[in-house]
Amino acid sequence: MPNPFTHHPREVGESYGEHFGHAAWFGVRMIGGGLACLVHAIFPFLCVRTGSQTMDRLHSKLHGRADKANWERHPII
Repeated sequence: MPNPFTHHPREVGESYGEHFGHAAWFGVRMIGGGLACLVHAIFPFLCVRTGSQTMDRLHSKLHGRADKANWERHPII
């Protein structure tokens, strides 16, 4: 039976520590973006673009990481 702490990180070409760091970085930014959305819900004149900009940045970063991992695992050579 594969180790549940290392199976997924290995699938994406990372160590447990690297995966922890990336996942924590994303999580903190997602919380920040979510809080900005809640502030915007109460005060529509504040944080007008913060939530959507946070999502755009996270999507770009995650998409780039996923493409890199897939390329390394499945090169076209």
